[in-house]
Parts: sequence; structure tokens; C-alpha cells
Amino acid sequence: MAPPPEPASLSLSTTKRVLGGVFRFESNSHDLIGLVEAAYGALPAQAFPDVIAEFRVEMHLLTRRAKPWAIEPPAPRIRPQGGQLRADIDASNYVVVDPARRHARIVASEDMLQHAYHLRCELIEFAVFILATRGVGLVPLHGACVGRYGRGLLLLGGSGSGKSTLALHGLLRGLDLLAEDAVFVRPADLFATGVPNYLHLRSDALDFMEDDAIRGWVAHAPVIRRRSGVEKFEVDLRQEYGRPAAGPLALVGAVFVSAQPADRPGALLTRLHTHEADQLFEVDQPYAPSQPGWRRFKRGIMDRGVHQLRRGHHPRDSVDALCRLLD
Repeated sequence: MAPPPEPASLSLSTTKRVLGGVFRFESNSHDLIGLVEAAYGALPAQAFPDVIAEFRVEMHLLTRRAKPWAIEPPAPRIRPQGGQLRADIDASNYVVVDPARRHARIVASEDMLQHAYHLRCELIEFAVFILATRGVGLVPLHGACVGRYGRGLLLLGGSGSGKSTLALHGLLRGLDLLAEDAVFVRPADLFATGVPNYLHLRSDALDFMEDDAIRGWVAHAPVIRRRSGVEKFEVDLRQEYGRPAAGPLALVGAVFVSAQPADRPGALLTRLHTHEADQLFEVDQPYAPSQPGWRRFKRGIMDRGVHQLRRGHHPRDSVDALCRLLD
């Protein structure tokens, strides 16, 4: 068992509306409160009008570890613990999430502040995602979501399929971005929510950008390194050319994005038969079927329509296809 955090007064606090919930963050550290601002500051509320769910997240900062990591902290180990869920990086860096009490407790060492991306994503955002999923009743999906006029499209597909590049060019065409990596859907009505804070782009995303100002917006963004070793620009959607969605979007369908080029310019988008879509969902979302509400979500999204989008000569061709589905 991890030792308890050193006694400290949680005298700092901030409240954020995220994923349909109201989250109160309390901490003894300005740095940890700063990471909450980096994740959720200046974002649209993303509130469901008929839902009031309140959560509390404690964040304790400990003194520096005796033996710092040689390169980066290890990936967290996630495991159930009674009715709780734990994610442990080591004895000084972990989170315990208690969905029944709508509460999470994060402990981090000063060393972890040097790895702010991992601390933010693997402890703080992890706690928020779990609490919102359980407390608001959402189905979590690995994917992106873009839309306009309150209507949205779920973008699915494996790593390297081009979801993030497609989301970027959708932004440049005036679409709103709801989420780039994780989408949360209310299965009863297929309203989707997310956290439109950052867009993560490989360097090859710059290949199709003709506008120098937009290239500069992406190229001057900080670079983060994923656990896989892939490095990406982390582009803040709350600045310059970003367009975070103002609220939840009503899904009108789902699109599996493929890296395979289309046979001809007019054949980018193909509606999938039920059995084809079902097989893709099983491969693309291996953990989702264990979530409450999964069957209801899948039945609803199948009724609205599931398509496959193959790659065109330019990302704008793919955005044109998405816009036709949104009209």
C-alpha cells in the first residue's frame, strides 16, 4: 500500500464544469491547480441541461522523491480496489477514484511536475474521466468528434488513420471540435461530450497546410511524447485558430477513418452494412462493450448510420464528405 500523503492544508481550490459534471479541485499546490487550468481552463461548460452531478478531487503534492527516474516515470498500473479504481505510477504518484462517493484523491511528488503531460493526463484527467463516466452515465469511446449547428459526427479509427489531421482541417473549414482523443456519449439520446482543449498532431500534418500563419500555430506548439514513443505537437484549441464546441453535440452518425486511399475521387465515403460496422466497433473499441449502456449506444448509432471514410488526395476532400453528412 502507498503511504499516506504528508499532512497539508488543501487551501487552494477551483471549480470547473467538465463532461456534464461540476468538479471542485482542492490542493496544497499552485502547480497542481495550474495543471487543472491547463486542462480545463477557458473551456465551454459542456453541460447537459437536465443533469446536476458534483464531484470532488483532492490533489496532494509531496516532497521530492529520494531516487528520481532516469528518463520518465513508469506507466500507471490500473486496478480495481473494492468499489474504487486505482492508478499507480509508484508509491508517491497515484490516484484513487471512488465513483460511489463522487470523489478522487490524487497524490503526486515534486519530481512528477517535471513530467507535467503525464501527470495531467494519467492522474488528473484519468480521475475526471472515470468520475464523469460513472456519475453522469456516459459511454467512453476512443475517438474524435466534430460538428456544427449542434450536430456531431463520431470519428473512429486506429492510430495513424488520420483522425487528428481530419479534425484539424475540419476546424480550418469552420467545424467545431468536441474532442480529439476521447468522446463520451449519453446512450439514451446519443448526445456526445468531450474536452476540447488540445489537438495532438504528428509533424506530417504540416504537409497539407498552405497558410503560413496556421503552420506557425501548429509548429510552435509544445511537443509531447506519448508512452508509445511517438512525439506530437500539442496545439491549444483555446488559442488563435481553435474552435472548441460550445456544448454537447447530437450525434448524427459515426465514421471510421481509414488510411487506405479511395479508388476514385467520388468514392471516399461508403455506408457500412450492420455486420461490417459491428465488426469494426469490436476491433476499434475493445473495452467499450464492458461499459454500461454500450448496447444501447451501438443500436442507436447504427440506426443513424455508420460510414467508412477512405483517404482522398487532400484532407479537404475528406472534410467535404463529412460536411455532407452533417447537412
